Amino acid sequence: MTKSRIAAVDVGNDSIKAIFGEFDNELNIPNIVARDTEDRPVIGIEELDTKDPLEGIHIRVHSPALKDNNAIYRVGNLATKSDNATELDPGSSKSEEDQTLIMLFATLALDAVKEENAKLFPKSKNVIDANYTLGTGLPLREVKEGKDAGYRSKLVGSVHQVEFLVTPKFQGLKVNIKFDEVKVYPEGFAAYINLVMDNSLKIINKDLIDRRILIQDIGGLSTDIAVIKNRNVDDDKAQGFNLGVSEALEQIREEIRSKHGVELDSRTDVVEIITRKNDRNHIMVKGSRTSVHDITDRILLELAKKQYRLLRNVWAKNSQTEICYFVGGGATVLKEYIKTLNNNLDGYNIEFFEDEKESIWMMANAYYKLIMDYVKKSEKSSKAASEPVKS
Repeated sequence: MTKSRIAAVDVGNDSIKAIFGEFDNELNIPNIVARDTEDRPVIGIEELDTKDPLEGIHIRVHSPALKDNNAIYRVGNLATKSDNATELDPGSSKSEEDQTLIMLFATLALDAVKEENAKLFPKSKNVIDANYTLGTGLPLREVKEGKDAGYRSKLVGSVHQVEFLVTPKFQGLKVNIKFDEVKVYPEGFAAYINLVMDNSLKIINKDLIDRRILIQDIGGLSTDIAVIKNRNVDDDKAQGFNLGVSEALEQIREEIRSKHGVELDSRTDVVEIITRKNDRNHIMVKGSRTSVHDITDRILLELAKKQYRLLRNVWAKNSQTEICYFVGGGATVLKEYIKTLNNNLDGYNIEFFEDEKESIWMMANAYYKLIMDYVKKSEKSSKAASEPVKS
């Protein structure tokens, strides 16, 4: 019998963050795909297996869940080098996009083919059968619209196959993915769990559990504001908005291209320019270090004002709120702008995570905690059911 492996996957609009097993594997892959042909040209094909597989993910994906089945894709860093690369568009629903599933299946397949998992998943010739218990999430807006049930049903009960084509180390391998269980959590609730609990779901932040708090999760395509009181998310007051950072990043990328003639491969490159420690908001133009502060400041300040307006409106309807936590990759990008606005305007009690990795990985960590808790409770319940009743 194939053993089920824990997977916690945050299909973020900027990148996929995934945690597997007993925290024994982490993957972070840019959320970019590009349609491709079966035989992609490779310079020095004999050296292919000396390269990092994450730099050359080239796959065919077969799944009844896909609208466009059996298609071939470049994924992640490799896709950024394509003229036809696609990133999720503002206004799209994560639960209804093929790209969400392609990235999810690719990430699971990359975990399944690791040598360390050879004892866990059976392999026949070049085919690996991999079973997963998945914890993942969707924006609050989509969960409130009931799209989580449809998304889950696409995954459970079917076999999804990823075939590695011209991919370093894994060329020719196929992975059949099955889900023993899929839990789809609303992203705002997940952020709260991560704030107050450790990996064993023990309370680590006692100061927070009985406070009224907001959690403003700024993603690529959407923003969720969770309203927490009495240790629960208030579903009626929690709100999701079609406002993320992707459109602003795309605008920065376009203005850099038109003003400086520099073509950035993806939004990920823009994020790197505006968040790195050294030479922040600078690019190289014909070998010269050049500031793009004028472009980034204008566009990001405008977006920060819109995010601040959302905070102000939700706080007005929840006047007894004590603190708002800003989380997610978008919060990392907008942190300084929102702080400046807040200092100059209303002076709300707001908090950001100084550890950027913690903020960006918050959802994946939360899904991991939640799915581990589900598994432990299921095992405990099965054990109790199988024990003989004492007379």
